[in-house]
Amino acid sequence: MTAKVPVSVLIPALNEELNLPACLESVARADEVFVVDSQSSDRSIEISEQHGANVVQFHFNGRWPKKKNWSLENLPFRNEWVLIVDCDERITPELWDEIEQGIKDDNFNGYYLNRKVFFLGKWIRYGGKYPDWNLRLFRHKLGRYENLNTEDIPNTGDNEVHEHVILQGNVGYLKEDMLHIDFRDIYHWLQRHNRYSNWEARVYYNLLTGQDESGTIGANLFGDAVQKKRFLKKIWVKLPFKPLLRFVLFYFIRLGFLDGRAGYIYGRLLSQYEYQIGVKLYELRQFGGQLNVNTNPQTTDSQTNSEPIKVKL
Repeated sequence: MTAKVPVSVLIPALNEELNLPACLESVARADEVFVVDSQSSDRSIEISEQHGANVVQFHFNGRWPKKKNWSLENLPFRNEWVLIVDCDERITPELWDEIEQGIKDDNFNGYYLNRKVFFLGKWIRYGGKYPDWNLRLFRHKLGRYENLNTEDIPNTGDNEVHEHVILQGNVGYLKEDMLHIDFRDIYHWLQRHNRYSNWEARVYYNLLTGQDESGTIGANLFGDAVQKKRFLKKIWVKLPFKPLLRFVLFYFIRLGFLDGRAGYIYGRLLSQYEYQIGVKLYELRQFGGQLNVNTNPQTTDSQTNSEPIKVKL
C-alpha cells in the first residue's frame, strides 16, 4: 500500500457521475477528499461515498462567496495543504510523487500545476492550450480565490471557474502534468460554455467600464503566467472581430492545425464561444450592465435568500 500524502483534496461537483469515478480514483493517495456538491440529481453523491470521500452540500445564496471560497473558509481540513481538482481532471501517480516532495519545501506556500487538455480523445497540444498553468496546490489558510464581481449575472453557476487564487508568499511550478479529460459529450461542452460566456461577458464589461481591480490577481505584463494573461485580456477586450481573431490566433498563429481534426473543431468552437461572449456583452451594454431586463418587479429568485448550510461530517 502506498502511504497517504498529507494533502486535503477539494472537488466541486454537480451532476458529474460520468467524470467522478476516474477523478476520485486518481486522488486516492490523498489523506482526505471532500466532494462539495450542489444538490446533484444523478449518482454523484453515491459514487463519492463509495470512494470514501466526505460529501458536503453547498447551497448558493446568489452572492459572494461561491463554492470554492466557501469551502476554503468552512471545511474542517485536517491538513495544511489543499489540492483543488475539478471532476474532469486527473492527478497522475508521477504528479502525486512530485506533490509529496513539494509540500515538504518550506520555501513555498503553493504550486502551479500544468494541465494537458484532451478533446475528442486527443491532447490539444497547440493553439495556446499548453502550457496551461493553474494554482491548485497551496496552504489553504493563505489562499483565496479572487472576486471578479460577476455573481450578479444569472446562469454563471455557483462555482469559481476562471477565477484565480491570490496567495501569500512564494509560489513554485511542478513539472508533471495534470490531465483534463471530460468523459461527457460535445453537448455538455456547449452547455458549459454557454454558461461560461455569461461569466466572460461580465468580465469583459467590467474591464471596459474600469471596474475596481482590488481583490483580484491584477494584470501585469511582467508578473507570473496568469497575471500576463490578465494583462493581455485587457487589450483583447478592446479589439474588433474577436471571433475571427480567436480562430486565426488558435489555428494558424499558435499552430492549432497540428492537432488535426480535433484541433480544427476545437478552434471553431472557441470562435463560436467568443461570438457568444460578444453578443452577451452587447446585451449588457444595452441594458445597463444586466443580461436583459426583468419587467416583472414581483418576480424573485428563491435562491437569493438561501444560505450555505453548515458542514456536518
